[in-house]
Amino acid sequence: QVQLVESGGGLVQAGGSLRLSCAASGNIFSIKTMAWYRQAPGKQRELVAAITNGGSTNYADSVKGRFTISRDNAKNTVYLQMNSLKPDDTAVYYCKMLIHRAYTSGLSDYWGQGTQVTVSS
Repeated sequence: QVQLVESGGGLVQAGGSLRLSCAASGNIFSIKTMAWYRQAPGKQRELVAAITNGGSTNYADSVKGRFTISRDNAKNTVYLQMNSLKPDDTAVYYCKMLIHRAYTSGLSDYWGQGTQVTVSS
């Protein structure tokens, strides 16, 4: 059993910063990919940023240069540093991890519960 718990969301003024965290726990052998998604009202869930086990990163064009994704493998944790926040960044942010569970042969996606980020103008 694997659980992802997110933290760090909240209300911030435009131009401000927030740092999201997502920690995985449970029967984990390794975590291949960690990612952040977001879903705003009336919109589809979209990929914000991703980072592989090897450290390669990918960002949505809308956040490139403002957001930074990082991971701490020792803590099974992924972070999203969000700077220069805009009202359009308002959404529920979800972390996702591609995890190899201990004593299993395959990989599975796991999702966090979501954390609300609200950016006021």
